[in-house]
Amino acid sequence: MLQNCFFAKSFIMVEFLKTYKWKVVGIIIGATAGFAYWYYIGCNSGTCPIQSNWHTSTLYGGLVGYILPKSPKKENNKKETEKGE
Repeated sequence: MLQNCFFAKSFIMVEFLKTYKWKVVGIIIGATAGFAYWYYIGCNSGTCPIQSNWHTSTLYGGLVGYILPKSPKKENNKKETEKGE
């Protein structure tokens, strides 16, 4: 019975990753970039609300990484072929 539960959970995780893989990749890249920004550039005085500690910088980078893959995309020449006819 425990094996069935394990396989069901792994199947759900695989389906989740197939569906949202670009969002997950964007969050990971964004969070890594946010942490790297804090580590290498940052703000030592504490007056910068986003860059002053790694928590907010990493979360902000993850949020940007989540939003960017959802940005509007250009349609595949559909409008161009309609104008040409």
